[in-house]
Amino acid sequence: MASRKLVSYTITGLKRWSCVARELPPVSQVKALHVYDFDNTLFMSPLPNTKLWNAYTTGFLQTQECFVNGGWWHDPNILGATGQGIEKEEPTAWAGWWNEYIVELVELSIEQKDTLTVLLTGRGEDNFADLLKRIVASKNLAFDMICLKPQAGPNNQTFTSTMNYKQAILRDLVLTYTDADEIRVYEDRVKHVKAFQGYFDSMNKELLNRSTPTPRRPINAEVIQVADAVTTLDPVAETAEVQRMINAHNTAIHSGSHALLTPLEIKRSVFFTGYLISSVDTARLLKLVSLPSNLPESEVKFLASNIIITPRPCPRSILDKVGGIGRKQTWQVTGLGSHESRVWAARVAPIPTDAPYHTDNPFPLVVLAVVKGTRPQDANRIQNWQPVPSSKQIVFQTEVGETVQLRIETQGEGDGEYGAVFVNKNLKRQRDGPPAFERDSYRTFGSQRGGHYNDENRRLNGANGVYRGGQNNRGRGAYNNPHNGRNARGGRGGPGNRGNNRGRGSARGGGYKSLDDVQNNSRYANQGSSYQPNYDDGPSSYAAGADGYNSSFPALGGGGSGGQGNGDGGLPYGK
Repeated sequence: MASRKLVSYTITGLKRWSCVARELPPVSQVKALHVYDFDNTLFMSPLPNTKLWNAYTTGFLQTQECFVNGGWWHDPNILGATGQGIEKEEPTAWAGWWNEYIVELVELSIEQKDTLTVLLTGRGEDNFADLLKRIVASKNLAFDMICLKPQAGPNNQTFTSTMNYKQAILRDLVLTYTDADEIRVYEDRVKHVKAFQGYFDSMNKELLNRSTPTPRRPINAEVIQVADAVTTLDPVAETAEVQRMINAHNTAIHSGSHALLTPLEIKRSVFFTGYLISSVDTARLLKLVSLPSNLPESEVKFLASNIIITPRPCPRSILDKVGGIGRKQTWQVTGLGSHESRVWAARVAPIPTDAPYHTDNPFPLVVLAVVKGTRPQDANRIQNWQPVPSSKQIVFQTEVGETVQLRIETQGEGDGEYGAVFVNKNLKRQRDGPPAFERDSYRTFGSQRGGHYNDENRRLNGANGVYRGGQNNRGRGAYNNPHNGRNARGGRGGPGNRGNNRGRGSARGGGYKSLDDVQNNSRYANQGSSYQPNYDDGPSSYAAGADGYNSSFPALGGGGSGGQGNGDGGLPYGK
């Protein structure tokens, strides 16, 4: 707990927490305190892309002690890269990156003359104050206070965690505005909602016992959980920002100033090479699937994302034969078949029929769907292929590409691209290893509610629509407005339901870990390496805790190393 030596609670003292120079209302005027979290409550802050990085790396990126500059949540360039970057997003007020329901509540709070409206975030004041003020100002949200975590509090308090820091401010708010009858805190993380509610319960017990330096009556405290969601950066931009962060990390280490950390590098794991199918054509092909009447769709994975070339990085001789990464090829469905009503596939032929192609399967086919738990490779066991009528002889185009995930490893370690599909457990700091997140703070949600992220919606929307081309389907979404209480003070009501089909690479999914969740004494979560590659499912099938999205990630670069983001599709990763 932060120090409690501060016994005089004044408006002047309270203002020292804020990074905006705004006069605060007198104590007698304020009857309600409304406190809003920033990340994934008010603003849809991007998270590491679980399709781009393997599970171990997703956690590693968010662990403060693994990077000289603190990693994902402590590097302002990551937040600054949101959308198309500050220069393009600021004039549009970061349109599409807000929880608009919570924005409405903030605006209602600000309109109430008897309400103090506070933005409270655990992001560091030194690195993020200017950027957060620009983001908030672009939306014309005039908070009374904008509070970011300082190196030390107004009275030289130090904080063992972000939660302790936030509790110190909440305490100052309650004990300064002694005429306030209520305080509402809007927060997205269940763990923090419970912690805040418990804190207010303890505070009210103290107030009843008159043990606080500034006596006041107990306050009606409500902590409102806001429905969380996940948004991501454009994959190319995200890789470039992480590479920049690693470059700065390595430079600091080579200077000799951080002996306990090791240099890092980005490597890539190629899961398979194939003829990748567009989301539009995926949707057309999935219409060919005819499931048994007694088989619910929830038990089926819908695929139709590729024609396999090789279930590994493609040898140069084969890559030359198929025309190289990016080569377009047209195909036509010639037959349909299924095996034991557990796997459905379409047999295809190239157009023209003499076009050169390669597949490690006996003949080219598209796995359309499988019953969950069934191997897509079982499509090769189909014996009876039924010819299709002309109405079902779908013609579609593919592009040669790779399904890839990136990983961060200690510089010089690892065993090549494909061999390192399995997690390298040697990624650690010297001596005592990197502290990281506890399992209960590494969130994994059982269902994906955003449009392209569940199997049912894949039949209509296609498999690859979110990632192919970077930021397609950038819909703004629609917000439910569950006002389940009075709004007289601008903001009472249920959680802010974030819209489905949000776009911007968003989805509910695992891996949400804020800077609050890092515990100095916790062990790095063991993501394990027992998973087996399944080239039809794409990278999310290999990552422990992945969200089950069955699409292939688009081809990243020219099938190998290098690339400096020079416009040819290459990403600035190492190797």
